[in-house]
Amino acid sequence: MTILAADATGPDAQLLLDALSGALLRINGDSGRSSFDVEAATPRGGFYIARDGAGELLGCAALRPLDGVADSPVGELKRMYARPGSAGVGAALLAHVEAQARCFGYARLHLSTRVANRRAMAFYAKHGYAPVNAWGKYVGAAQSACLGKQL
Repeated sequence: MTILAADATGPDAQLLLDALSGALLRINGDSGRSSFDVEAATPRGGFYIARDGAGELLGCAALRPLDGVADSPVGELKRMYARPGSAGVGAALLAHVEAQARCFGYARLHLSTRVANRRAMAFYAKHGYAPVNAWGKYVGAAQSACLGKQL
């Protein structure tokens, strides 16, 4: 498997983002599209795509700065997705984004997921993410779980 930075507006990224949005719509009743700006690839962030040895798309994840969080510098994990049946891809993508976040100087990595997405909640807990104070539009949103990890 390889994980490389990619253009979030490119066709491969859009295929993965569409698949993620469809999966989230089925789980949560919301695709989550409104929470992601394809311009996430800033000097302190990026969009990453995982592929198998044959070049097939396996998953994606994005990193961006999280403004307005008291314990800065904090990066935010967005649009994390691994295609069904692609064992180990989620963990590899998460490790890659965490490594990138460290390179960009982030002390913590935060994310938000829906409480109804039990699979995601269990995945992040398994990888050391714990509840943190909500930020931005997630403040007071009972359907959202804000999680974070010290890097």
